Amino acid sequence: MLDVMQEVSPTEAQRRVENGALLIDVREANEYQEVHAQGAQLMPFSEFEARYTELPKDKELVMICRSGARSGRAAQFLLDQGYSQVVNLSGGTLAWQEQGLPTEENV
Repeated sequence: MLDVMQEVSPTEAQRRVENGALLIDVREANEYQEVHAQGAQLMPFSEFEARYTELPKDKELVMICRSGARSGRAAQFLLDQGYSQVVNLSGGTLAWQEQGLPTEENV
């Protein structure tokens, strides 16, 4: 049976990151450079299937994109590959910003 992907709120995601989870942004580099959640690591969805093995299986992974769709697909892909600690950030970077959580911009 396949694991069912869990969705978490931006505030729950931030709490998990503060407790050691990795925040993985699957948007493309240009989107990431405009603005991203503080501490997010970039792994573009277009490269994801080729690079996902770089992600540790022994840490919780919180997946994020712009609105939650691409990160949801990435999270489900990881679960299908045997990763067990994967959640999707519901609403993505847009929701993260709406909650007033810290972001970084590369100018």
